[in-house]
Amino acid sequence: MAKDKTTPSDVSKMIKDREVKLVDFKFTDLPGTWQHFTTTLTEYNEDIFTDGLGFDGSSIRGWKVINASDMLVIPDPSTAWIDIFNAEPTLSLICTIVDPITREPYDRDPRGLAEKAEAYLKSTGIADTAFFGPEAEFFIFDDVRFSSGANSAFYQIESMEAHWNSAREEFPNLGYKIRAKEGYFPVPPADTLQDIRNEMCLELEKAGVPIERQHHEVATAGQAEIDIRFAPLKEMADHMQYYKYIVRNVAKRHNKTVTFMPKPLFADNGSGMHTHISLWKADKPLFAGNGYAGLSDTALFFIGGILKHAPALTCITNPTTNSYKRLVPGFEAPVNLAYSARNRSAAIRIPTYSANPKSKRVEFRTPDPAANPYLAFSALLLAGLDGIQSRIDPGDPLDKNLYDLPPEELANVPSVPDSLRGAMEALEKDHDFLLKGDVFNSDFIANWLEMKQKEYDALRLRPHPYEFSMYYDV
Repeated sequence: MAKDKTTPSDVSKMIKDREVKLVDFKFTDLPGTWQHFTTTLTEYNEDIFTDGLGFDGSSIRGWKVINASDMLVIPDPSTAWIDIFNAEPTLSLICTIVDPITREPYDRDPRGLAEKAEAYLKSTGIADTAFFGPEAEFFIFDDVRFSSGANSAFYQIESMEAHWNSAREEFPNLGYKIRAKEGYFPVPPADTLQDIRNEMCLELEKAGVPIERQHHEVATAGQAEIDIRFAPLKEMADHMQYYKYIVRNVAKRHNKTVTFMPKPLFADNGSGMHTHISLWKADKPLFAGNGYAGLSDTALFFIGGILKHAPALTCITNPTTNSYKRLVPGFEAPVNLAYSARNRSAAIRIPTYSANPKSKRVEFRTPDPAANPYLAFSALLLAGLDGIQSRIDPGDPLDKNLYDLPPEELANVPSVPDSLRGAMEALEKDHDFLLKGDVFNSDFIANWLEMKQKEYDALRLRPHPYEFSMYYDV
């Protein structure tokens, strides 16, 4: 992926130099999945970067109804990349969406919403850049099967390194299986996925996504993490879209499958997306100071905003019914709304790896990788800004292990909702902070809640297989 200064003429030169035959236009639907369409070079000219290309948005999840479906994609030349997963030389461009009549950004386009969030940040005068550094975990499985019907439901996952396959005939079974919760982080041969993760890293860097490190994660059965270097909000959300696309397609090269589902395995760790955030102004970090853990008042107020709005935020940062199978008190996910230096049981942690003021940041550990990154990062920014503007005191830090607190102390620590329905109720009550700067609007919130209600209803209407174990003979 090219630098921000990339111009349409630079893209044209790339097309010529790389002998490109096709151009692929990618954009993000409301849940956060890339959609695309492809043209030959007969449709390409440099005017598309200002005039856009028309398409029908009526079938995109969460978007317009059919009687108001005409839209334009506006490609961003800075995102030009040769998509290596196409047989023919193909240039890929990430797009934002505008109304063809008004030319205004479409208010349900996640990337356009992220652009509005960055513009609002600058308009406040508080900062000019919000840096984000998500740590998105995922699983690499060998096989997955699932089905849900009127009279049956099941899922089955397979991984050659999973502990449940220690007795399977594998001709031969070499015995190097990773026990539950012991995947952090053994070397090969127990770690069977080192080469695949390395390949994912190298392909990501070819796409302009800088990599910090990769490793096996805690869970058995191929849990992984690749950390990408922090970047401004919209750019990082773009990077996360490349991340999911490239990781999935590299896995497919090896006849494996990747999922960012937060909790695919029972009795082992789920996949989170710990998100590091810092604000800067005029190339100076704003979160370093003389307060707790070396934080500034600005950073502490930012934390106060996130803690105050965290129940509502989870409807966006943890947007699936499955998300709340990871967010269970007493297990690995941080559900208690407290902050602490180094304490990984708190929802917000202050990393202490470096004394460099430029490294000072806050880490919100509740989100998961099912989140739409454009929406999640924008919502987190708005919550933190509300904390700064309203001078919200985050209270005292909790440096104890929150999982070991006695019940009488734990009762005084608020927590995130324990279901998608609870998160929806929190967002219904608390979303004014999202409306500032017209980043989100009331129509967006209502539409989002309607989508989430349908997902919640789809699950609660269906019998669960384990209910037969518990209740069949009642």
